Amino acid sequence: MDTLRVAVIGVGWFGEIHCGTLSAIPGVELAALCELNETRLAEIAEKYEVKQTYTDYRELLRDPKIDAVHVVTVGHDHVEPAIAALEAGKHVFLEKPMAKTLGDCERICAAARQATGILMVGHVCRFNPRCLAAKREIEAGKIGKVVALNSRRNIPAAWGDELLKKTGPIADTGIHDTDLMLWFTGARAVSAYAQTTRVRELENPDIAHVMYRFDNGASAIYESAWTMPESAPFVIDERMSIIGTEGFVHIQDTFPNLGVCSRQGFAGPDTTYWPELHGITGGALREEIMYFARCAAAGKKPDIITPEEAMEAVRTILAAEQSAATGEVVRLD
Repeated sequence: MDTLRVAVIGVGWFGEIHCGTLSAIPGVELAALCELNETRLAEIAEKYEVKQTYTDYRELLRDPKIDAVHVVTVGHDHVEPAIAALEAGKHVFLEKPMAKTLGDCERICAAARQATGILMVGHVCRFNPRCLAAKREIEAGKIGKVVALNSRRNIPAAWGDELLKKTGPIADTGIHDTDLMLWFTGARAVSAYAQTTRVRELENPDIAHVMYRFDNGASAIYESAWTMPESAPFVIDERMSIIGTEGFVHIQDTFPNLGVCSRQGFAGPDTTYWPELHGITGGALREEIMYFARCAAAGKKPDIITPEEAMEAVRTILAAEQSAATGEVVRLD
């Protein structure tokens, strides 16, 4: 096909970033939007000059001219739109996490196996150039056998005021590092132990510490604290070390890799995931979406991440959440 006509379902904060990215990719047309909030829908449609708008994704999916959809709804609303889109013959880009339960992940994977279109789950860290470089060094045997990993992904307390009403540091930020650990080790988690700390009286705890054991013998520790002050010199404190029998790889992303000191203080703007470059959205998200678009145009199943790998990440974090709730080590089947 000459042009891939794409629709975005869910145009909240991250859905808008998807729109901005799609609108600047050659060979891709941002053709339709779907959003329950009609005021928000009209605002984003005007901003990106999209004429076709819907408040019901089922109506959107009946349009035979739409080739692919990006499902960027909140996590618990992923399942039905994703399955309906696959059943309608569309190519589907589904933002992480794949779903909130393992059963729902299995339903999506089953639908993908029967579909004529492709399914890709958006794990953007796999398109971070530093993570890709780390994977290449590990696969080349530069550090020997991976035996341990540790990571952190800490974010501002201000974000948590709204986020912690819907999700927490294991399910939200933790799935990034969990997926990377599974990817770097090439292994499956066999046990999880987690503890959480509640700083504010919100629906979910502010801080999580997780330990994993993998079936290749490696162990891992993950930290996520949603408590950083506004004065922190970065948006996300994101780091990971992968330790092998013959060396190690250290990834340090936003600590920051760009620092700006002004009268307002010290800041580290994003240069990795979706920075604005020459008036368009660049970075890892653009690379991820371009990869999906190429796969969709060619009818080729993505292999940088498969639906089954995305489901495995959910399976692993669900074990960590169960451990945090019970205080017990959780064994994974």
